[in-house]
Amino acid sequence: MSVLESNFGREQKEYYVLSSRWAELPTSCLLAECAVVKELDMHVCTVEDARGVGLSVGEDEGNGAPFDFDVVGRSYADEDDGGGLAGPISGFAGWFTVDFKSRTDDAGKDVAPQIPNPAYLSTGPEMGYTHWGQQVFHLPSAIPLLADQTTRIQGTLEMMRTKDSARLYNVRLRFSSSRRRTSSQDRDGDVLMKGKPEELVYQIP
Repeated sequence: MSVLESNFGREQKEYYVLSSRWAELPTSCLLAECAVVKELDMHVCTVEDARGVGLSVGEDEGNGAPFDFDVVGRSYADEDDGGGLAGPISGFAGWFTVDFKSRTDDAGKDVAPQIPNPAYLSTGPEMGYTHWGQQVFHLPSAIPLLADQTTRIQGTLEMMRTKDSARLYNVRLRFSSSRRRTSSQDRDGDVLMKGKPEELVYQIP
């Protein structure tokens, strides 16, 4: 069996851990404010725009779309009031929103019909069950939250179309974590711990 162990282990990790998963998340799973990584205007977007997120033109990789999350751990002082979060940080989640509203691009804002009653669609956890749900990207190792400390997750996200389908995307996450005292107002100073950079690529199972 030793001949199969490394290949078998890699296969299991890629399928069960490094694959995006459909989920119906409750809002209690969200530990930080969400970040917008891509906006598309359907009136003017191009095939290149829709090819992915954070990619260089004509390439399957690039500098990525940046994100920067602060997750506040529990506070000893506010323990009775439920202040802060217990954690841990076990992954990332993604979803989309849509605005149905009047055109705002330079070419169309003055000539296209105005929409008197704009509508908004969110597929986020705050909406409960939707057909689309959310996509979850589990971390191989969870990041613990410590009392009276804020964990910062900084990084970039890239999405690139799979070779098999123009409708499906793989996701590359590059990020690092650090901790500082929650009482510190300086996000870049007073760092208590800094983790090593991580790079994870998630595929459609």
